Amino acid sequence: MKKRPFYGNIFFVLAYRILLIMLLFTFCRIGFFLFNYKMFPGISLSQFIPIFYGGLVFDISAVVYINILFVLLHIIPLEIRYNDLYQKILKYIYFISNGAAIAMNAMDFVYYRFVDKRATADVFDTFKNEDNLVRLFLKFMVDYWPATIFTFFMWFLMVCLYNKVKARKPEPKSKIGYYALNILMIPAVAALVIGAARGGYKHSTRPITISNAARYVDTPRDVAVVLNTPFSIFRTFGKKTLVRYEFFDEKKLRELYNPHYIPQNTKPFSNENVVIIILESFAREYIGALSPGLEGGTYKGYTPFIDSLISVSVTFDVSIANGKKSIDAMPSILASVPSLETPYIISHYANNKINGLPELLKRKGYYSAFFHGAPNGSMGFDSFAKVAGFDDYFGLNEYSNGDEFDGMWGVWDEPFFDFFAKKLNSFRQPFLASVFSVSSHHPFKVPAKYTGKFKKGPAPIVEVVGYTDFALRELFNEISSSEWFSNTLFVITADHTNESIHKEFQNNFGSYSIPVIFYKPGSNLRGIKHRIAQQIDIMPTVLSYLNYDEEYIAFGNNLLDDSYESFAFNTSGSTYHLYMKDHILEMIDNKPVGLYNYKKDLYLENNLLGKEKDLQLQMEEKLKAVIQTYNIRLLDNNMVVKK
Repeated sequence: MKKRPFYGNIFFVLAYRILLIMLLFTFCRIGFFLFNYKMFPGISLSQFIPIFYGGLVFDISAVVYINILFVLLHIIPLEIRYNDLYQKILKYIYFISNGAAIAMNAMDFVYYRFVDKRATADVFDTFKNEDNLVRLFLKFMVDYWPATIFTFFMWFLMVCLYNKVKARKPEPKSKIGYYALNILMIPAVAALVIGAARGGYKHSTRPITISNAARYVDTPRDVAVVLNTPFSIFRTFGKKTLVRYEFFDEKKLRELYNPHYIPQNTKPFSNENVVIIILESFAREYIGALSPGLEGGTYKGYTPFIDSLISVSVTFDVSIANGKKSIDAMPSILASVPSLETPYIISHYANNKINGLPELLKRKGYYSAFFHGAPNGSMGFDSFAKVAGFDDYFGLNEYSNGDEFDGMWGVWDEPFFDFFAKKLNSFRQPFLASVFSVSSHHPFKVPAKYTGKFKKGPAPIVEVVGYTDFALRELFNEISSSEWFSNTLFVITADHTNESIHKEFQNNFGSYSIPVIFYKPGSNLRGIKHRIAQQIDIMPTVLSYLNYDEEYIAFGNNLLDDSYESFAFNTSGSTYHLYMKDHILEMIDNKPVGLYNYKKDLYLENNLLGKEKDLQLQMEEKLKAVIQTYNIRLLDNNMVVKK
């Protein structure tokens, strides 16, 4: 006798159907791992717990994207939703959309082996010009029949289990109460859907993207097990994909720009500690020692401590950010990977294999830790820290005193820097540690006890800049007596600029100008070098300073090597900038649109395009070489040295 289905409340039925597809996604994750287990060696049973927990976070996000129409049609408070035809339409919407999602997951059982990452939206570009796509598809189904059988079995389970539960039309005693409750369920379900799609409700957390999967693994290689393919495709859909340019042949390209570093060191490796301090929104303009010509030479700035530190450090007469967002800064500073047009962290290529500074130094026995006083998960920093190779992450969760939370972004800089100092004193040597400040964020408030202490100015941020500079002074006062201090290289920089005060900084040169400072206590690293520095130069410079002797990929330059022409680059939307030889070249669609001398033409008002042809050609070739190299290496997932 055929068993009758269970009939229940429409919201119970909706929950059941969503949980069903979640279950099938979990089966797909298990299948993905089993089909590719040789590519994930060393995953222990204990490691699977956070992997599967993280998988649920990404699965529910993908499931609500896929089923948003299905959910909406369930919750409309109309009796038609119990109609047999209506329910049949719902069923086929469910089968088609979720069946396609299951097929996407199964496709990656095989496709992953070729690209070494979950498929993203650019997979459609890969195959869009294939004339025999149907024939190829059928051949793949035959050649990789285990994945095909798995897909059909998942579809079979979906159909069978879906039909086990059906909605029953209620017979309420009060029509008013019934409709009132159903109307109230609409915002409740909407809130659940929004939270599920974003990956949480915290205001400081961006909607999750593929790079956030690193939060749940010990090895960045394993992020593919956490992810699901529909999510990877959805979150990269509409994001700009890179074009495989061929401006130059391989020989000419290497001559113009080559990110493959092959050290020729004759000195032994120096296992000094490295501390990298990233200051939120600290424009070069706010630092008096780096802007001596402003206001007729009378400008003092807002950072007396950094000014004093610069007098015993090495810095550069030009220093440029590689992006305009905090999420651009992390990969630039800590892995020498810039963001061109689209932030690397949320791009199609966010799960490419990279050699971050902590991962490279780990080979030399370094311990590494990253600190950010915001709630864990903010900006995806904890995820990228794992991708880059940091051993530990210290955020708001690890900070014990909740009273020091500023109510908006994170722990005030002064107490968090104190926490940072105490942790540094406990670390084994050699270590790499990085801290990212938080206080110089909107709404630009200082702790109440410091009201009126720091100089105000034309922009609200400068008072908070003064506070963070004070917190930095307190940090150095605390650690300067530590036994490891004299054996440590400090790097101080910013993630990006903020509001400009002076006209000189209100252009595509000044609005990217940040500090890049190297300080080694008691060393001869001093003075302002006449070179162009950028965030992606920090990693190769640190490695060169330490006499690192292994090959690696870095898109930046070694700032301690004066034997070549220094340069920097970044993008603003689709406009590319190259800074070289005291000039800035602007290019759109691979065509130059502006050339300015930023040393003589402080406001960038005199376009020299076509007037300095040799320089223009040289800069155009350099920028095209950067674009070609960057695009090809990201497209081919060729960002580490193949062993």
